[in-house]
Amino acid sequence: MAFRGQHEHNLDAKDRLTIPSRLRAQLADGAVLVAGLDPCVEVWPREGFNRFAQQILSGLNPLSGKARMLRRRFHANAQDESLDSAGRLRIAKHLIAHGDLAGQCVVVGVEDHLEVWSPERWAAHSEEIDAQATAVAEELAAADWPQDP
Repeated sequence: MAFRGQHEHNLDAKDRLTIPSRLRAQLADGAVLVAGLDPCVEVWPREGFNRFAQQILSGLNPLSGKARMLRRRFHANAQDESLDSAGRLRIAKHLIAHGDLAGQCVVVGVEDHLEVWSPERWAAHSEEIDAQATAVAEELAAADWPQDP
């Protein structure tokens, strides 16, 4: 089952976020929370994050400074968590700061993971997505779409 939709939830006083009930089963075996490249917190099923990190990082030369930097960015800014009995995940302070999270949050489904955004940052980013979607789709279609022989 893919992660889809937008859900509004609150970060409580103990820095816990309730995961929408219909999405919890996908995180039952654990989750990895990581600082996204965008100003949000990504929530991955543990195995999904491991596959994603392997796909992105496995081909990088470990002697390269940029490769080491990227490995640190991925793993130093990640935390392993498990859902509590109420379906909540605790978010570390450094991730809360990265996403500028407080109080109300928007949980966004992104197929293989979730993203947690502040409502203001999500509104601005969503507006940017809408403004550029057609142009980006046309650009990607021209560059990447398989051509007929």
